[in-house]
Amino acid sequence: MQLRTILFLLLLTPVVSFSQISEKLKGYEKYEGFYNYYYDESEDKIYLEVNSIDTEFLYVYSLSSGMGSNDIGLDRGQLGNEQVVYFKKAGNKLLLVQPNLDYRALTENTLEKKSVEQAFAKSVIYGFPIVETIGSSHFIDLTGFLMQDSHGVSARLKRAGEGSYSVDTSRSAINLERTKAFPENVEFDALLTFKGEPKGRLVRSVTPNPNLITVNQHHSFIKLPDDGYQMREFDPGCGSYPFSYFDYATPVESPIQKRYITRHRLKKKDASAAVSEAVEPIVYYLDNGTPEPVRSALLEGGRWWNQAFEAIGYKDAFQLKMLPDDADPLDVRYNVIQWVHRSTRGWSYGSSITDPRTGEIIKGHVSLGSLRIRQDFMIAQALADKPFETSDTNHQQLLDLALARIRQLSAHEIGHTLGFAHNFAASSTGKTSVMDYPHPDFRLTGGKIDFSQAYETGIGDWDKVTVAYSYSDFPEGTDVGNALNELLNSARAAGLNYISDRDARAQGGAHASAHLWDNGKSASEELDRVLEVRKAAIDQFSPSNIRSDEPYSVLEDVFVPLYFFHRYQTEAAVKMVGGMDYSYAIREDGTQPWEFLPRKDQEKALSSVLVTLDAEQLAIPPRILNWFPPRAIGYSQTRESFKGRTGVSFDALGAAETAADMTLGLLLNPERASRLVNQKGLEPGQLGLEEVLTSLVAETIDNPKKDSYLSSVQQVINFRVLKHIMVLASHAEVHPQVNAAALEAINAQKKSLLKTGGDNALAREMLRRISEFEAHPEKFKPGTAPKIPDGSPIGMACSQE
Repeated sequence: MQLRTILFLLLLTPVVSFSQISEKLKGYEKYEGFYNYYYDESEDKIYLEVNSIDTEFLYVYSLSSGMGSNDIGLDRGQLGNEQVVYFKKAGNKLLLVQPNLDYRALTENTLEKKSVEQAFAKSVIYGFPIVETIGSSHFIDLTGFLMQDSHGVSARLKRAGEGSYSVDTSRSAINLERTKAFPENVEFDALLTFKGEPKGRLVRSVTPNPNLITVNQHHSFIKLPDDGYQMREFDPGCGSYPFSYFDYATPVESPIQKRYITRHRLKKKDASAAVSEAVEPIVYYLDNGTPEPVRSALLEGGRWWNQAFEAIGYKDAFQLKMLPDDADPLDVRYNVIQWVHRSTRGWSYGSSITDPRTGEIIKGHVSLGSLRIRQDFMIAQALADKPFETSDTNHQQLLDLALARIRQLSAHEIGHTLGFAHNFAASSTGKTSVMDYPHPDFRLTGGKIDFSQAYETGIGDWDKVTVAYSYSDFPEGTDVGNALNELLNSARAAGLNYISDRDARAQGGAHASAHLWDNGKSASEELDRVLEVRKAAIDQFSPSNIRSDEPYSVLEDVFVPLYFFHRYQTEAAVKMVGGMDYSYAIREDGTQPWEFLPRKDQEKALSSVLVTLDAEQLAIPPRILNWFPPRAIGYSQTRESFKGRTGVSFDALGAAETAADMTLGLLLNPERASRLVNQKGLEPGQLGLEEVLTSLVAETIDNPKKDSYLSSVQQVINFRVLKHIMVLASHAEVHPQVNAAALEAINAQKKSLLKTGGDNALAREMLRRISEFEAHPEKFKPGTAPKIPDGSPIGMACSQE
């Protein structure tokens, strides 16, 4: 009898517990929406009501407040990964499951679908004990899920070398202000405090207590779109981002990997009309915390995109408005442009929330670094002719240039969120895309620097092509594939080039016309012109480039972007050496897949690049050096200041050494050296590495200067030349012909020095270094030049502009 009583009580206990929680739910604050949830203020807990088992929805995590450090990379409004998930009941638990959408079987055969599903792993993101079941609704405690580090803040801090941190739940809480329910999405926000021991300087620079880092993480549960979206096939030349998956139900004779573009849903109200409004326009909202005059500039630049939509027959299909004061920027219902603050300037980027099933863009989200406009202002300040000579408020010309760049930046980042990739070849065909990186295009007019055409206005011809490919609404019966191919063929026939990221990068990139931060059809001719502008600006540079109440330390910092003004056009010109011309060709378009750049163009580029290693270009005039005393108290060096080897005093030789090292690192890049060997082997009449090294030595080491100051500058350049040749000679990841050519250049230099008897201390030092290298090349450790100040993103307040 006693045993029966005990068993009865044990069975009764859960029922009593559930009943008590059920009663408590009535007293909790209830939020009704896509999922209903309850907030228990006394325990700071959220209970979620789940009444749709095995129904997929979209889960997105993000940061609603960040750390403000570009280097760490945890910004306010930063999106995390979007994931299709569903709740699955397993005993007394609900599992939050993420299916594997990379591998599918699009077929009516249920067993075939199941076989693919079972072949590849899925992920259970979280397990929730069921607190109570009432009818078909299961109630779970969501609090632990919200309090975990979903965004990976701890991992990011550890990778950055900033220390080991973990969530301290005693200092964390639900942020009810940004926790809301809507019919098609619910938004949860949690204030999380990470406790740990700081190891780096970055955390210390942006937190009041580096042992305790408090940020907010946001979680969104979103209803998936209906099946009315039509996927559009990807073409490598279309300018859009690819979205892909593997379909194992594909017939053997067809490709198993399917590629489509990412885009917003857009459809005409009247498909037969030449011009029609959209069923639902694409509306973006600007962060209402953006100040003037930046606000007006961002609105104007962003609205340029409507020009492209008008060109394909849409009226007001793209709109840009101010975000309502009561709206949350992370609410999936709003495409948002956020004005983000950091302690140092860094990249702006455009990201999106997309449907992982189809590639449909559900929310565009742009983050613009607020310090970038100040860098553009400083570039203008450096190149202006005595802007503050008569008044400290004479800054309108400088501000106008900075705002012109901000307009272009707004259009650029919105372009990413519309689904468009970079086009770094656009500047070679007349600045035909806002998806290129624009360097300020200053011109010399009557010996004076003209600011008026520094940045383009409006959308480019290439941008209209990408919008047409992605968003054109074709009449019923149209062969869409043929129509899209004809669109791209017409663009190619019009001379519009498209080359994106990897091919355009200075280190390793090979395309001769696709570069970051360049201008002009010919990169080498543009470098010549940029050097002329740079010289004119240096000639007119004076203390009037800063305000009257500022110390000379500020003048030194303003000089930095002027001194290195040629750096990105140098990158572009260098890529012509060993460069190639190619497109993302497909078989049927009939274009030549690739070819080497003609030798004469490569030689011209090499000649232009070697000018940047001449002391007469890199020596800072003594009159300017006279304005660079040791830095004033309160105005310490930053990462964007000149570096040197002379302690508190300005290092004139170090500046030249830094600039020369930049050029040499590009010109003698190991991959470029191997490409030169390749092209010489394939086409014996082409430029080869041996000729590049011969020209380099002739224009530097074998080109002494008579003036004492210029001679000193050239000497530090020459030692960097020797160092970079030694790097190639000992490099393990290049073709052996590269090692051989570099060793031959070193031997030739050694013979030349021995022939003259090493008749001065510098010659003997060069011989000593050569001898040490020859004796133990495996121990060779290349010395470093003073670090070049941060530059990219040039004209911006530094991972996707």
